Amino acid sequence: MSSLPPLPAGPDADETEEGAALAAPLPQRPLGRAAARLLPPARLTGPIPWVIAILIALVVIAAAGGLAFANLSASANAGLSRAVSVQVIEPNPDLREARGQAAVDVLAGLEGVTAVRLLPEAELVAMLEPWLGAGASSGDVPIPALIDVELSTTADADDVARIEAALAAQVPGARVDAQGDFLKPVADALAAMQWMALALIVLVALATAAAVWLAARNAFAGARETVEIMHLLGASERQVSAVFLRDVLREAIFGALVGTGLGAAAVWLLGQQFAALGSAMVSGGGLTLGDWLVIAAIPLAGVLLALMTARITIALALRDML
Repeated sequence: MSSLPPLPAGPDADETEEGAALAAPLPQRPLGRAAARLLPPARLTGPIPWVIAILIALVVIAAAGGLAFANLSASANAGLSRAVSVQVIEPNPDLREARGQAAVDVLAGLEGVTAVRLLPEAELVAMLEPWLGAGASSGDVPIPALIDVELSTTADADDVARIEAALAAQVPGARVDAQGDFLKPVADALAAMQWMALALIVLVALATAAAVWLAARNAFAGARETVEIMHLLGASERQVSAVFLRDVLREAIFGALVGTGLGAAAVWLLGQQFAALGSAMVSGGGLTLGDWLVIAAIPLAGVLLALMTARITIALALRDML
């Protein structure tokens, strides 16, 4: 038995289908975070993470240098601030030795003197040989008797005058000098180097903020149309900013870690080179645990600076757009 073809639908069926279509729920537009998630990741344009790494490495090296200079200056001042040297100038070797011993006796009885040491002539000759050569031990060049004096407090002009007055009666012509005065030009130079390191850190921080500002503006400009659409779909300014800040945070952390590693490696290599000199004065400029903790805080400060700069940049760009 053959089947009959379907009958055409009547006008009542058309009305039923139209009513069902109208009754169907309309697609909902994304709101809030759902709209913000539609914004594609906005990576910083150009090699900005590597620029951040280079800048952080420079800050690490500059900070390590400034801290080393500060330690070196403090070590030198601590070792020589209470030291006084007395020279007994006498061409006759016999009289020089006698006057040197007399000066030691006078100095040992002074108030505030904790240690007195008369340097042997052989030690003085060994100290002068690099400059005078064989002439230092020939006897042709008169070498004064040298006495090291240690005070209980920092040696100042009053202490020098008091020691000179005490020696004037028994050891005429004795010369008294505060050893800290010899290092004053060195201390001034070290202080200048510390200020230069601080100035370099400030300049690099400004350069880092400028690089992040420019990169954030370019990233926002590249996604401007998408940001407008997302805003119309319900994404708030805070949610849109969070998308950009998430990518800034990721790339800033990458650059900070790489830069810290490079800077720390450079500081370690420089430290090995200076340690090979075997100088007691240079060894006083070594970095302490507190110094390394300060250096370890540099990448954190760099990331916070990048986030703050990017947040301000995106907020201003959104305000101009909306």
